[in-house]
Amino acid sequence: MIELVIDQKRKDLGGFEVGRVLPYAKRRMVGPFVFFDHIGPAMFQPGFPRTVDVRPHPHIGLATVTYLFQGEMTHRDSLGFTQDIRPGEVNWMTAGRGITHSERFERLRREGGPMHGIQSWVALPEEHEETDPAFHHHAGADLPAGDDAGLRWRLVAGEAFGARAGVKTFSPIFYLHCELAPGGVVETPNEYLERAAYVAEGEVECEGSAYHAGQMIVFAAGAPGVVRSERGATVMLLGGEPVGPRFIEWNFVSSSKDRLEQAKADWRAGRMKLPDADNQEFIPLPDPPPPANPMS
Repeated sequence: MIELVIDQKRKDLGGFEVGRVLPYAKRRMVGPFVFFDHIGPAMFQPGFPRTVDVRPHPHIGLATVTYLFQGEMTHRDSLGFTQDIRPGEVNWMTAGRGITHSERFERLRREGGPMHGIQSWVALPEEHEETDPAFHHHAGADLPAGDDAGLRWRLVAGEAFGARAGVKTFSPIFYLHCELAPGGVVETPNEYLERAAYVAEGEVECEGSAYHAGQMIVFAAGAPGVVRSERGATVMLLGGEPVGPRFIEWNFVSSSKDRLEQAKADWRAGRMKLPDADNQEFIPLPDPPPPANPMS
């Protein structure tokens, strides 16, 4: 049974658009997934300005997961890591008690080309929210894959389909990239309490209704989560066990509002280290929204 269908909301990030899916007013999280952005698809021309890049910014209390279908991105962080990410690879950055990073489109600026992918945030369990920050890049054998009749899949993180990814996670989770051939079918792993399917490209059918790119289908607990495609589709399956409610403000996630206030104060005061290889600029803390007009 389908519990909810979420339509992405397009947002302009200053040169390219993303489709924001989570958090959603009626469904803040799916398992530990607290944020889900569909990057592009976009086509860049050579020589676009550096202002399109994502300048250094901070995170706490979460892990960022970057996965691309097309394009290339360069990650730099305050731990000293610099890493290009390409299609079919995973950048997993554990923010924990605090990290800063940037995301640059350097190869695209030189050569032009498409950019298409997903960036998600995974909330850390309370006992790990203040863990040491870390960064790991994964490719190849770290990401088990399968090719069944009408279905090709890659396990981005967690456990599913009898496989386990090499990505270190902090709670039960699954995250899958699935390519459905015409007539292909895939079912979400049923051993997890919360599960969803996001249509990244194409169209799928579920329980007699059609769903298109930009829609997330959230399944009720214990109900089968089966999607099929008559013409072929790219689908991300995601979910896991819930970790409890979280507060989100700007780039910070925490189970404590006080911790969010401390993170904001630390960033405002310059107490969070910038990446050594990218420390000449940063994204400032947004101004608070203006107070509502009093009723007359």
